Order: sequence, then structure tokens, then C-alpha cells
Amino acid sequence: MAGRRRKGTGEKGGAESGGRAPADPEAKAREVCLRLLASSPRTRAQLADALRRKDVPEDVAEKVLGRFTDVGLIDDEAFARAWVQSRHAGRGLAKRALAAELRRRGVANETVSDAVEALDPDQEESTARALVDRKLPATRGVDPAKRMRRLVGMLARKGYPPGLCYRVVKEALADEGTDPDAFPDEPPPLD
Repeated sequence: MAGRRRKGTGEKGGAESGGRAPADPEAKAREVCLRLLASSPRTRAQLADALRRKDVPEDVAEKVLGRFTDVGLIDDEAFARAWVQSRHAGRGLAKRALAAELRRRGVANETVSDAVEALDPDQEESTARALVDRKLPATRGVDPAKRMRRLVGMLARKGYPPGLCYRVVKEALADEGTDPDAFPDEPPPLD
């Protein structure tokens, strides 16, 4: 009924969530963490940021995050290993780009190093070759020097080292029949 107030819902003592008393901070922190972890794995730093945004007191956040870590719901090492394998296989990212992504997600440097070092250099080179092979047909008919810049640039943006980029692209273009004398002796500047 319009104009009538229910008991206990006045301006000062009213409930904020449909008549229920506000949850205690620890329950709120657990709920936020569980909701985020249900959708995808998260790092401890990502969850801490989410709790900060929800105005959960820091001591409560640390307690909940510590408990979640103890029971295995938060595991930055496993997150980093899975991230490296997934992003390398799916996007073709190299160690450098993977390390940068993990650091942006708040993973500790030692954990990042361990995770990216698990990526086999032969696997990384193989992935670089596959990326070039996939992109090569789209560059046919373009000046060889420009093809070289585009392909090397594509690999560099994915985090591959310049020497590897240049070597893989040069070999792919040579295998395709492009005259090796058309390539510069040093890696070209990136487009």
C-alpha cells in the first residue's frame, strides 16, 4: 500500500537488502570470492582487489583469502601453470607476453618465472612457425620486405624474441620460394 511504512524499514534502522540484516564482513568476503571463483580461476591478488572494491576490511579479507588458500581454492602456482599452457596454445603467446599477463594479474615474480620456464623452447618455436604459416598466405603479393616486417611484427607483439622472429619468418619465406637476397641482413624495424 502506498504511503505506509513497514515495521523496521525506517530510514535509520532499515534493512538494505530486501528486509534482511546486512551480512557480516566475513560472510560478504566469502560470498564475493566464491562468486568470482565459480566463473573462472583467479589469483589471490585479483580476489584481494575485488574485496577492496567491495569495501571489505583488510583484516577480514586476509583471513578469508588465507583460508581459501589453505583449502586449495586459491592457488597462484596452479593458476600460472594453467594460464601459460592455455594462452600459449590458444593465442600463441610467447614467454615474455605470458609473463607480463601474469604480473598484471598479481602473480609473484618467482611464480611467474617458474610457470613460463616450464614452456619448452622447442614448443615456443613450433608455435611461432605455426603462426607464421597461418598468416603467410594473407601476405602473398606484397613486397618481400613489407611481408617480413608484418610477419616479424606479428610475432613480436606476441612476445617472441627478435632473433627468433626474424629467423622463423626468413625460413618460412625462403621455403615459399622468396629470394633470400631480398631480405635484409638484420631484423627489420617493426611496423
